[in-house]
Amino acid sequence: MGIVKKQNVIISNPETKDFLADAFYPENGSRLPLVIFVHGYKGYKDWGAWTLMAEKFAEAGFFFVKFNFSHNGTTVEDPLNFGDLEAFGNNNYSRELSDLGAVIDYFTTDDAVDTDKIILMGHSRGGGISIIKTYEDERIHGLITLASVDTLDRFPKNEAFENWRKAGVYYVMNGRTKQEMPHYYQFYEDYEKDVHRFDVERATEMAKAHFLIIHGTSDESVPVKNAEHLHLLHPNSELFLIENADHTFGAKEPWEESVLPKDLDRAVEKCTAFINDKLGRM
Repeated sequence: MGIVKKQNVIISNPETKDFLADAFYPENGSRLPLVIFVHGYKGYKDWGAWTLMAEKFAEAGFFFVKFNFSHNGTTVEDPLNFGDLEAFGNNNYSRELSDLGAVIDYFTTDDAVDTDKIILMGHSRGGGISIIKTYEDERIHGLITLASVDTLDRFPKNEAFENWRKAGVYYVMNGRTKQEMPHYYQFYEDYEKDVHRFDVERATEMAKAHFLIIHGTSDESVPVKNAEHLHLLHPNSELFLIENADHTFGAKEPWEESVLPKDLDRAVEKCTAFINDKLGRM
């Protein structure tokens, strides 16, 4: 069975700007469950082992999509580097939710997709975005979070916040690229004007989709208590902890091996089993 790979497909979103997406799926003539991967903060679709992960999902019988948010700092011309830091600084949660909606709209028109089986899978901050979108969009039947945050209120506090408000920008060093990445104050203003919408706790409680929460017990970026909190908020969810796994489940950028790191491989195995169990009987 051959795997179809459509890479760097241009998605146009009039509310933001053009961005890129990839689709991986088996060429078997069937309508397939659609799994959409939502990257996190300082993430992008080609980071680390995400492409190997996409291939594994396709081999397991899924139509797997990964994409770059329009304002994640990459460009249509260069998806592998943060070449547009101005866009990065002007990113916000409204734009990310709009982009995710555009991705769903685009790929649900594909003849190979079973629109009765749509699953969002969000990593880190992308988990929070996926939770909100699942609550808002009744088309979504399954939700998987990988090392997800339990709140989107992840802004500077106290004096650092006041300095941000006065200056209009603060910078975070990207440890890998050594770039000073800007965050304009508009990010907080966008959050504040629609704070009820961006309430991850409320969305978690209200979401109706089948829900799997995966987290590593040694996550250095988002503590495992975030996963335990999400599970408490949504008791019908399934919590799957991977002992000693870190925030990216062993993956890093660049990932030069031909196989997935063992923790990420275990996470993918759990995801595919969960989807088949919960949505396979629909």
